[in-house]
Amino acid sequence: MAYDLVIFDNDGVLVDSERISNRILADCLTEAGYPTTFDDSVRDFMGAAMHRVHDVVRERDGGSLPEGFDAGYHARVFAAFERELEPVEGVAVVLEKLVADGVPYCLASSGGHDRIRVALRKTGLYERFGEERIFSSQDVGRGKPAPDLFQHAARTMGVPPERCAVVEDSALGVAAARAAGMDVYGYTAMTPAAKLKDATALFGSMAELPDLLFR
Repeated sequence: MAYDLVIFDNDGVLVDSERISNRILADCLTEAGYPTTFDDSVRDFMGAAMHRVHDVVRERDGGSLPEGFDAGYHARVFAAFERELEPVEGVAVVLEKLVADGVPYCLASSGGHDRIRVALRKTGLYERFGEERIFSSQDVGRGKPAPDLFQHAARTMGVPPERCAVVEDSALGVAAARAAGMDVYGYTAMTPAAKLKDATALFGSMAELPDLLFR
C-alpha cells in the first residue's frame, strides 16, 4: 500500500551511528562499575532512550549511575560523531524518491534533540528534514517501546496511525510502531531478522525500501 507519512528512526536508519554509540556506552558503563560489552549494549539498549539505561542498571544491580553520566556519555558520542559518523548507505536516495513522489516523511528518535541535530548536520541530512519534522522521545517523556513518540509524530504531521509507515532497526522500535497501530519495516543491517520478526516486512538494503513502501 501507499502511505501518507513515512516515519524514520534516526540511529542506524538515517545515520550509521549504532556501532559508535554502543561502543561508547559499553565503555562508559564499564568505567562506572557495570561491566558491559558492545554486544551487551546492542542487545539491551539499541533503540532505547537514556532513561532505559538507568532503569536497567537499577533493576539488575540495585544501583544507580553516577551524577553526570549522561553528559559524559553524550560528550564522547558527539566527539566521535564528528570524527566518524556517516549517513546510512542509500538513505539519501530513498528520501529523494519520497520527495519526488510527494510523500511526506519525518524523523522520530529515542535520542535527544541535541544528538539528533549533531548527527544530521554531520551527515548532511539536516536540510532534508528541518525543525518541523524532527521528533524526539524528549517531546513525550517515554521512549520506545512505548508508542507515544510515533503517535506524537503522526498527530503533529496530521496523519492517522493506520496511514503511517515506520522504518526501524531495533526490536524496541518495531514494538513501539506496532503499539502505535502503524506498519513497520525492519532494517536488518545490524539487527538479526529474528529480532525484528514482528515487522510488516524486513529489508537488508535501503535500495529495497521504496518497493516495500509502495508495492
